[in-house]
Amino acid sequence: MGLKVRIIPCLDVDAGRVVKGTQFKDLRDAGDPVELAALYDREGADEIVFYDITASHEARNTATALARRAAEEVFIPYTIGGGVRTVEDMRDMLRAGADKVSINSAAVKTPDLIDGGAERFGSQCVVLSVDVKRRAPGAKAGWEVYLNGGRLNTEMDAVEWLVEGERRGAGEFVLNSMDSDGMETGYDLELISEVAEKTSVPIIASGGAGSPEHMIAAVNAGAGAVLAASIFHFGEWSIREVKEHMMQAGVPVRMTDPTTGVR
Repeated sequence: MGLKVRIIPCLDVDAGRVVKGTQFKDLRDAGDPVELAALYDREGADEIVFYDITASHEARNTATALARRAAEEVFIPYTIGGGVRTVEDMRDMLRAGADKVSINSAAVKTPDLIDGGAERFGSQCVVLSVDVKRRAPGAKAGWEVYLNGGRLNTEMDAVEWLVEGERRGAGEFVLNSMDSDGMETGYDLELISEVAEKTSVPIIASGGAGSPEHMIAAVNAGAGAVLAASIFHFGEWSIREVKEHMMQAGVPVRMTDPTTGVR
């Protein structure tokens, strides 16, 4: 636990607005993505993740305009994902200002995209994101990978896919439990532990954050960073409050000086 645990607000973007729902449904408007990201930057977030949640489903390109806008207002590392289908798409996002590119659907359909991105830009720029659900009761235990914003079940084993993703050069995983998404009942700790046991790539836990205690549990299960949306967007917890709780529990985090803004 020597490395600092990162607290990462997640901004799901639909038609230029941040939205958040429950299990990918019943979306509520949460504001302008760049304004919100800039606020989280000032509050002490370690990174930001933007997801264009309908880009893959609608076969649209990821908004390079969003990456450029963010580069002008956000001064912490940020990742953009959604609709990235080629290495050239990844290049465009990075040139527009993103520090990392998240790939999901396209990586499943064309696994060589992971290799190509890692070879051209370095593994540190390639984030393999997975949306997963537990298999139905009575089926083989485990989780399956879903695509296109949770609309398509690939029936691929999630852990096996992540093992392959590491082998191909992914530098980080975003591990999103669709079962827990927006529920605020805690992350899927069994999923995090299983992936941490089988891989060595840093894990960003996603789906289910409702309190700092949930984040602490995710770190203890093997996550190196925790992603959250609802609790930040709707004012349930501030980033500083989360970090203070985590510090009290012995989790190493990077605090921001409230008077200078220096981390």
